Amino acid sequence: MDEIISACGLNCADCEAYKATINDDEVAREEVAKKWSEIYGANCQPEDCICEGCMQDGLLSTAHATTCGIRACVVERGLDNCAGCKEFACGQLEEFFEFVPDAKTVLEGLRGKA
Repeated sequence: MDEIISACGLNCADCEAYKATINDDEVAREEVAKKWSEIYGANCQPEDCICEGCMQDGLLSTAHATTCGIRACVVERGLDNCAGCKEFACGQLEEFFEFVPDAKTVLEGLRGKA
């Protein structure tokens, strides 16, 4: 599957919610909701885990994408992702990288290609 890079540098094609959505797999969405509820201490429902990629035209996960400050910033600036930002890497992004260092590697790689 091709890469679909999110605002923050995650590959949406690797996301369980994305895979469940494109495969129209309700059981997988239920499993994602249960997992995310446990991990994040939230009450995620399967309908919260429907997403076609946060920077794509399509459905967005209400569990993450619709409330993501990083995504909102990228959209406001009219960018594809944080790699194109003149303020890379801002405090919000650096905080995110503490949890997902692979996203930093992806974005730095994209910046190197520019």
